[in-house]
Amino acid sequence: MIFEVVVEVRLRAGIADPQGATIERALPALGFVGVNGVSVGKSIRFTVQAEDEAAAHELVTDLCHRFLTNPVIEDSEISLQVAETSAN
Repeated sequence: MIFEVVVEVRLRAGIADPQGATIERALPALGFVGVNGVSVGKSIRFTVQAEDEAAAHELVTDLCHRFLTNPVIEDSEISLQVAETSAN
């Protein structure tokens, strides 16, 4: 089966987010008031082939821990969906 994968990566709680802080400080000057808690992350999208959803999730989890994220300072959230072409 082929799965469409989305990995959302964000900094762990308590880790400084200078990009988020810069954006948050700039917003009032642009007329956006009342916006707080800005954080910046990344979204990684790809497809993966695996026998089933459990195997795909295990593979992507390993990929996140070994390559896509820094598990010391980042958390990741994995979303899997069967690819359209795989469902037919």
